[in-house]
Amino acid sequence: MKLTHEKLLDMYEKMALSRAFEETAMRLFSLGKVHGTAHFCIGEEATGSGVCAALEPQDLIYATHRGHGQSISKGMDINRMMSEFLGKGNGVCKGKGGCMHIADISAGNLGANGIVGGGIPIAVGAALSTSMQEIDRVVVCFFGDGASNEGTFHESLNLASIWKLPIVFACVNNCYGMSMSVNASMNISDISLRAASYGIPGRSVDGNDIVAVFEATREAREHARKSGPILLVLNTYRIMGHSKSDSGSYRSKEEVEEWKRKDPIKRMKECLLRAGNATDQELAALDAKAERVIQEAVAFAEASPEPLLDTVEQDVYA
Repeated sequence: MKLTHEKLLDMYEKMALSRAFEETAMRLFSLGKVHGTAHFCIGEEATGSGVCAALEPQDLIYATHRGHGQSISKGMDINRMMSEFLGKGNGVCKGKGGCMHIADISAGNLGANGIVGGGIPIAVGAALSTSMQEIDRVVVCFFGDGASNEGTFHESLNLASIWKLPIVFACVNNCYGMSMSVNASMNISDISLRAASYGIPGRSVDGNDIVAVFEATREAREHARKSGPILLVLNTYRIMGHSKSDSGSYRSKEEVEEWKRKDPIKRMKECLLRAGNATDQELAALDAKAERVIQEAVAFAEASPEPLLDTVEQDVYA
């Protein structure tokens, strides 16, 4: 599929929005305005934006606890996302989900899960429902490299392969499960090889190349619709620590700096300019727009009401 000028700029804008959201969220966290902890995907933006750009409106995603970029790229309301981040009553989950449990069914986001690998079987359930109702849609399940060592990963891939469900398993391999390097936690260099155990295709992609992620996802979506599950491994890197409480002492500054030079936003900008698909002015305008949208979201969130005490027992059970 040939990417149009408009599509390329939209993909760039989604990454810029994701980066601006998280850099602002970090500042709010440092000011004590965010409850609990927070997990950021700075350096991984091409994975969420590239995958979601390749989906159709009716498709569903299951995000990760590091899923702000995934949620923004699926089209969630950024004002209400920021309100949720600050625990406000008009957040997408009424202030009860926080940064790790953002969900919005209307935007096709089934939610996120703070349990490593916890969302994989839930996404398989959504794919089973899709199959049983004969709906023309695909479910994309995001999870990290650490989750691929969990039993839920293997059980879910096994069931999905047996039932030939319309699901794309999107493993965001950012090289670390908390402080554990992938090199120390598994005896293979390519996680996509695990797909062969379940008789489904597996593909490994440069997760910092948004066009490569987009193209791989388009192909994976078509396979899932027609033939059943597929495993995509998007190889990237998280620049920040595992969470805000992580000092990152288990990796060297040189390693982090090396990956900063592979920044997916900087990389796409250079590619667009080199190919003549965008001008400096266009990209600068998108960067400025992203900052403006996020600052407006902060103003919206800070002016939003706190959750009412009498709602504390609502939404506990369906």
